Order: sequence, then structure tokens, then C-alpha cells
Amino acid sequence: MTQAASDALLARMMSLHPKVIDLTLGRMHRLLAALGHPERAVPPVIHIAGTNGKGSTLAMLRAGLEATGADVHAYTSPHLARFHERIRLGGALIAEAHLSAVLDECVAANGTEPITYFEITTCAAFVAFARAPADWLLLEVGLGGRLDATNVIDRPALCVITPVSFDHQQFLGETLPEIAGEKAGILKRGVPCVVGPQREDALEVIEDRAARVGAPLVVAGQHWHAREERGRMVFEDETGLLDLPLPGLIGAHQVQNAGAALAGLRLLGLGPAAGEAASEAAVTRAEWPARMQRLRHGPLVARAEAAGCELWLDGGHNPAAGAALSEALGRLSPRPLHLICGMLRTKDVAGFLQPLAARAASLQAVSVPGETATLPADETAAIARRAGLAAQEAPDVARAVARIAARAPGARLLICGSLYLAGSVLREHG
Repeated sequence: MTQAASDALLARMMSLHPKVIDLTLGRMHRLLAALGHPERAVPPVIHIAGTNGKGSTLAMLRAGLEATGADVHAYTSPHLARFHERIRLGGALIAEAHLSAVLDECVAANGTEPITYFEITTCAAFVAFARAPADWLLLEVGLGGRLDATNVIDRPALCVITPVSFDHQQFLGETLPEIAGEKAGILKRGVPCVVGPQREDALEVIEDRAARVGAPLVVAGQHWHAREERGRMVFEDETGLLDLPLPGLIGAHQVQNAGAALAGLRLLGLGPAAGEAASEAAVTRAEWPARMQRLRHGPLVARAEAAGCELWLDGGHNPAAGAALSEALGRLSPRPLHLICGMLRTKDVAGFLQPLAARAASLQAVSVPGETATLPADETAAIARRAGLAAQEAPDVARAVARIAARAPGARLLICGSLYLAGSVLREHG
């Protein structure tokens, strides 16, 4: 069966509800009941919320658990190149025939009732997870937490809240405590939760929610500590100290993401031998595309490398991601840096670019292909200039790469600003 079958179903699902995002759980509960409650038959769940680091932390947890021989399902969003990336069954992406079958089943069960694209595809994922035996299900929140479509698991085995920062304010609230309150909505009575590094006002909200629902917290800086020391990663908690290689994922922020994953693995009680194997695998074997990813293949890479240039890709799109990206770039070998940036109009473009302005020699602004919410390239360029960057528009990523390669041989090129842009690059040029 070709991918066209699932593509047609997914396109049809976009018309089932007028709003792309409409946070409520009523439609989820209705459709899950019609499907026979597949969410009650999935393997033990590790539920992960937060603003930044969710995907990286999930990838590290998956690498760690799989190193013990466990079969692990995973649900992530958004996808980069194709929808199948969102649903991983026991280590492999869902097959086209299987995906089309569960999507068909959910469309039939839903009938003509309104439901969002993310809700119905999440229901399809639960159907797939319930029918494929596994030891664990890693479940990444799509947006927020309290009213996210994934928040229908009554009793997960573990929750994780990665760092909370500003993003999606139009849905989650304008202040950090409001956003943290939405993220903390995944907490459940008696279910332990690993909490990554937080600003104090966000942590207070998470702690207050945990106290009210009776969820024990394991908090960064209190119950566990992760740091880089002499080219190694050191993790400490009440169980003891781990001396590990630095994470394979690039950036100092990945040390903290790895710390959250290690704290989670400790809480799962894997046993000494399995725990040791899981810990090292979590930090060294995790892979997560479009997070400070060095591109190695494809026509864009060939064009860049012909001029002695490196080509990198990152999907970060909020101020915290911009700061983390700037720090990670500062750790690479010295080369002139040139940005190719496309962003959605719903994002804080100035906040994302400000930390990068001091590192980059120039910026080529592009529109995000196929996205109605893209910020036009001329507006991105104008914001970049106000941030202090020498910026101009480019018709597309390919011509931006060619322009920089011609003008700055030997430079480092970074395509950034949006996961949708990153997905377009991987799909068209990967």
C-alpha cells in the first residue's frame, strides 16, 4: 500500500473540525468510548510535558529502555517528513497499511461528529498501541497538558515535566505561572513526576498542583543534579552518582534533558544491571532529528560542501530554544555562522533571534513552504534587522544555501526557526 492512502485520510481529517487547536477533552472521551477505550489497554505510560526538551528527553528514555531489551512504543508530534514518525510501535515506525487501517477505524467510529485533527489521530495512535504488545509507551504532550488530547491516561507509570518557557501563549496563558499550570495538568494522584530545571515562579505552580493531587515530585536541583564536568556528564541523586559520557545530542541543555531521563529511569526501578545499561544508552544512543543536526546527505549538503561549508538544521522556535541554540553553537569549532530562518507568525520571532544575533554574520529569511501561518520572508528579515542581524529575503532554502555558499566559503550554515521548515528540508532535500 502506498503512502497516498494515509495521506488522503489525513487530509480528510483536517475538515472534521473548524479549529486546528481547540483544547478540551470531551471529544476525546466520546471517540475513545466509541472505540472501546483503547487508552485503557496500552502498556505502562510515561507521560511527558514541557515547553522545551520533551522530544529529546523522550528519545533518551527510549534509548535507555530499549538498551534493557524492552519493547517501547512512542507517540510524538509534530512529524518532520511524514506522519508515520508520530507513531512508533516497538522500535519501528507504524507501517502504512496499519496506519491507514486505524485511521479508517477512527473515522468510521467518529462519524460526522466534530473532532480536531490532533484528537482523531491521537485516538488512532491509542488503537495501534493497544493492539501491539510492548513494555512501555512514551507519550509526548502535543500542546499544554491539562486539556491536551494525550491527557486521558488515568494512571501513568511516570510523568515528566521538562523546562517550561513561553510558547503558545494564545492557548496556554500570557504568564509563565499560567503556562506552568497547564503543563502541570498531567500530574496524577500517586504518580511520581520528574521535573526538569524551572524558573522559580513556574516551579511553585507545579509544586502547588502536585501537593493538591498528591503526586510525588523529583525535582532538578533538589532531588537530582546533572552537570558537565571535565568533558563528562555527572548525574547525582539519593541513589548515588553516575559518571557518564556527554550526551550525543549537542548542547549544554541536553545535559539537563539527559538528567531528567536518568531520573525517570531510576524511578522505574529497572534494577542495578539494567539501570547501568539504560543510563549509558540514554545519553549516548538517543537520536532526535532537527535538533542541532549536522546534515550529511542530499543536494543542499552537496551545494554547501562544494564551497567547504557545513550545513546544520534545528527546529527550535521560541526564545528559550534560541538561547539554547546559541549556547550549542558556541561550543562548535570556530567558523563564520550564517542563518537561514523561516518562522510561523504565531511565534516570538524577535525573542528567538535575539540570542543568535551576536553569533551570526548574516541571515537569509525564507517563508515556511506549505504553511498558511508562515511569517512572510520580508517580515522575518525586518525583525532580524531590528535584532542587529544583516538580513535579506531569499526565495527558498536552496537559493539561500547557494547564496551563502557563494559569498562565504568555509562558513557554517544553520537552517532554523521552525519544525515545519525543518520537516520541509528533510522531506525535499534529505
